[in-house]
Amino acid sequence: MPLFTPDLLKNRITDITLEDLRALGVRGLLLDVDNTLTTHGSQVLDPAVRQWLEAMAEQGIALTVVSNGMPKRVEPFAKKIGLRHIAFACKPFPLGFWRGARRLGLKRRECAAVGDQTFTDILGSRLAGVRSIQLLPIRLEHQPTLRFKRMLERKILRRYCRKHGLPEPEQGK
Repeated sequence: MPLFTPDLLKNRITDITLEDLRALGVRGLLLDVDNTLTTHGSQVLDPAVRQWLEAMAEQGIALTVVSNGMPKRVEPFAKKIGLRHIAFACKPFPLGFWRGARRLGLKRRECAAVGDQTFTDILGSRLAGVRSIQLLPIRLEHQPTLRFKRMLERKILRRYCRKHGLPEPEQGK
């Protein structure tokens, strides 16, 4: 599988089903924060996401946060949602993903990284030997470097959609 292509593409985290995870052989999720669980920089969790997290945990899916965010950003959010975390994970380098899988007590191939960025979440999970689920960003960023990365991502995601017979994604608001 190419380094930049996810195993699965979904609009939002709440679109990921237990059946999706079973089809991938996944028993644990390594969750990004910004534009995955909540909007960039927010400490607010949408009630639908909270319900999804609770449902996944009830179904035996192990969960932890793996984020490039700084501890002062990630720790309060992870505590609020009741999950352990790895902050400053240095994605796309594999170490944060390896630590996350070890924390969950699972083999890497039993874990999936869930995130919104091809060049951190998806590339990093590939390098770490972890499955990957890419989400469309909740809200697009306006910084020039991120806008450039999103432009490149759109090309990769269009190719993924054509290959899997899916409609092309509409990214963010």
